[in-house]
Amino acid sequence: IYRKTQRHLGVVECNHKKAINRGSKMKIIEVSGAILVNDGEILCAQRNKGKHEYVSYKYEFPGGKIEQGETPAEALQRELIEEMEVDIPAEAMKHFYTVEHTYPDFEIKMHCFICNMEDRHIVLKEHINAVWKCLDELDELDWAAADKPVVEALINQGEI
Repeated sequence: IYRKTQRHLGVVECNHKKAINRGSKMKIIEVSGAILVNDGEILCAQRNKGKHEYVSYKYEFPGGKIEQGETPAEALQRELIEEMEVDIPAEAMKHFYTVEHTYPDFEIKMHCFICNMEDRHIVLKEHINAVWKCLDELDELDWAAADKPVVEALINQGEI
């Protein structure tokens, strides 16, 4: 179930099944994700098997956790270097969308940025696969739930 709020600001809240014990506070993770663009196509990265089955092997926009003292764009620059050897300056990133999603075991707030790449050179260090897709092909992939609203927004926008 998706609940959209503040659409004009590019913020979407997505709620999956809430934790059974509503009295316990869920861990909230703040991350940044890259919408890597080259020649009209977007890089879609497939996650490896992880501790949570519901995100294992799903496609996502690459990125990761924001560390203390980092801006979302600075964190994304660091994560892209660590995960793919892609260096895009934080100041060259354009904020596109922010998603809040509740998974069964944690909540995530993801800031997504459009990042233009001059070439398609990547080195997969964390992901098991990566494919380049045009906008009208994005929904063919099995996306992580938190990334689905971003995919929808990109498709609805109609251009990148």
